[in-house]
Amino acid sequence: MDRLVKYLQEKAPLAVAFSGGVDSALLLLAARKALGENVVAITARMDSFPERELSETKKICKELGAKHIICSVEQLDNDEFVKNCPDRCYICKKMIFQAIIKAVRAEGIQYIAEGSNADDVSDYRPGLKAVDELGIISPLKDCGYTKEDIRRLAQEHGLSVWDKPAYACLATRIPYNDEITKEKLVMIDKAEEHIMSYGIRQVRVRVHDNIARIEVNPDSFPVLLDEKNRADIIAELKQLGFLYVTLDIGGFKSGSMNYNI
Repeated sequence: MDRLVKYLQEKAPLAVAFSGGVDSALLLLAARKALGENVVAITARMDSFPERELSETKKICKELGAKHIICSVEQLDNDEFVKNCPDRCYICKKMIFQAIIKAVRAEGIQYIAEGSNADDVSDYRPGLKAVDELGIISPLKDCGYTKEDIRRLAQEHGLSVWDKPAYACLATRIPYNDEITKEKLVMIDKAEEHIMSYGIRQVRVRVHDNIARIEVNPDSFPVLLDEKNRADIIAELKQLGFLYVTLDIGGFKSGSMNYNI
């Protein structure tokens, strides 16, 4: 933690792009230790970011005593985002951080930090290019923190989200080159929320035309395959608009839509 705090001490005033996950939460905690009141958290409200996650950001900022700014990003107004090409994440991240830059400059804030970590460089993350182009700093990555390091430090320092499962925006559930629509995002959001109501924390509902492909960790399979639960899930997802409801026996895999790139 000392290394991260020292890194941040010369980055005032600072805004932390805050998603409510463990990475950005640890970053915000360290920034508060380094800079006190000279740091704010900023979260983008957008169609691919569920309201439950937005509520979580508000709760964590309150726990950490951090000022919280919310800005809006109209993703579906961008035709390139809607087309959902393989560099969608780059397009999206650029939109988000341009909105964040505009919002924090109005507050007189010079530095903006985001929560990418050292493990992210080994995955397909086109959004990191936008981060670099816009001059956003990535303290966790620069300090060499892995996801394991971050969870350990978050637990040691009492962050309530230390074991929160990794989350990605709802657009990642739609195969590249399939159009992103408000209707699809709402279907995905409601389907995942329903499955989480069974106590399952890690879930993705991938959309393949009219098929819902559910990814959960294998130890959650018995919950979904319980006779009553299975019938309820099928009925709920069909009511949302899916024609077929499937369980991927390969289990949850972060970035599983990247296989065809």
